[in-house]
Amino acid sequence: MHQEHIHIAGAPAYLFRKLSAEESKKNGCILFYHGLGVSKETHEKELRSLAEQGFCAIGIDNIGHGERRYSNFEELFSDENNWEKTFLQAVSLTAKEVPRIIDELLLRGWAQEKKIGVSGISMGGYISYAAISQDKRISTAAPILGSPQWKQTLEESPHNHINHFFPCAILSQNAGKDTNVPAHFARDFHKTLEPLYTSQPEKLKYLEYPESDHFMREEDWDQLWSEVLHWFRRFLIDV
Repeated sequence: MHQEHIHIAGAPAYLFRKLSAEESKKNGCILFYHGLGVSKETHEKELRSLAEQGFCAIGIDNIGHGERRYSNFEELFSDENNWEKTFLQAVSLTAKEVPRIIDELLLRGWAQEKKIGVSGISMGGYISYAAISQDKRISTAAPILGSPQWKQTLEESPHNHINHFFPCAILSQNAGKDTNVPAHFARDFHKTLEPLYTSQPEKLKYLEYPESDHFMREEDWDQLWSEVLHWFRRFLIDV
């Protein structure tokens, strides 16, 4: 297993690849975004799992996190009146980096058109939705425990840009008892997207785990991750 810490378009990244760069590129390159307060290293297990499937898996530090953690992080995110604004600003800025990251991945020969995916957990799920609306070169996405509808910065909220999503293959998975990121935002968004996917309905899938909250039951998480791997194999490797 090849793994290395690198920077892509200025973003701190953690790359995992089991196969050669050329072989991985043919299978697909997947950007993976972490949750609030942690870093790209937190999801080494998931990055390794994606690499084991033959992908080039790249974890990215969100804006204000990891190698670029805000110096006043605790102060910013303990402010009950402004933390959501700070959170969504970081989400938006991270997503806006995606086109430059993809440009560099293509230039380095680590990715190819129609073989680029994105996924992420919680905050990373928010970023995944926003990334799709930022760059049509993302062909496959698997947001986890995220929301496409933002209470603030509504103009930038992905749910206001539904025409940017088709034909990206989107699997959204949420937890029914989640009070941090209520499931109905993603559930309703998928209903809104359905008319756009009538020609390829297999590219749109929503799953909800009714017995789990934001910190999912182990058996539900295992099922969720299995669905993620299957989704990327189906729409990146098998196309």
